[in-house]
Amino acid sequence: MTHKPDLKFKRVLFKVSGEALMGDQGFGIDPKTTARIAQDISNAVKLGVRVAVVVGGGNIFRGVALAAKGADRVTGDHMGMLATVMNAMALKMALTEAGVKACVLSAIAMPEFCETFSQRALDQHLDAGNVVVFAAGTGNPYFTTDTGAALRACEMKADALFKGTQVDGIYSADPKKDPNATRYENITHAQIIEQGLEVMDLSAVTLTKDANIPIVVFSLHQKGEFVKILQGEGRCTIVSN
Repeated sequence: MTHKPDLKFKRVLFKVSGEALMGDQGFGIDPKTTARIAQDISNAVKLGVRVAVVVGGGNIFRGVALAAKGADRVTGDHMGMLATVMNAMALKMALTEAGVKACVLSAIAMPEFCETFSQRALDQHLDAGNVVVFAAGTGNPYFTTDTGAALRACEMKADALFKGTQVDGIYSADPKKDPNATRYENITHAQIIEQGLEVMDLSAVTLTKDANIPIVVFSLHQKGEFVKILQGEGRCTIVSN
């Protein structure tokens, strides 16, 4: 009988930015990147971890950027939601190719493309061991996919919200711009809010704080790091109460 290692987190929400899916490209979806992320998720599932994913849409479209140029914010956000649906479908395809059973649950009804989100559907898929990929954010304009991730983490009763970023944790300033930036191993939700650290937007941090859900920030570029952190190893910053 194969011994499975002890897990620090057994039920997690994994937030993947749209920009991360670009890989080295300037736009769109890089199949090599989605395949690598899917493999990391597959390795976690094999350990018995229940995984759900929220994916952003910034690699295809940003409603906020359009609104900044004078366009209607609500329409722009709706277009951004459609971008997240495309990314979610691409990630589901990569997961399927990696041998993982996965489904897309969209906050906006698109029955020809994917299932519509409901708490019942979420519970059924997670109980079956399937990876759930959430699409279309919260389904409402004016809310980011970070807030969508925090909301879904609460709804699935996650042990933690994992956020894959460009760097290996949370710093006091942008380490790419400030060589003296301090890296945190641990920090509280309240300190994130007080110091105005741009980890996730304020509503997302507040939501996870109230639900007592830790945020784990790590580098999405380090292959295998996701699984290491699930096992209590790896390099990350943990935000908790």
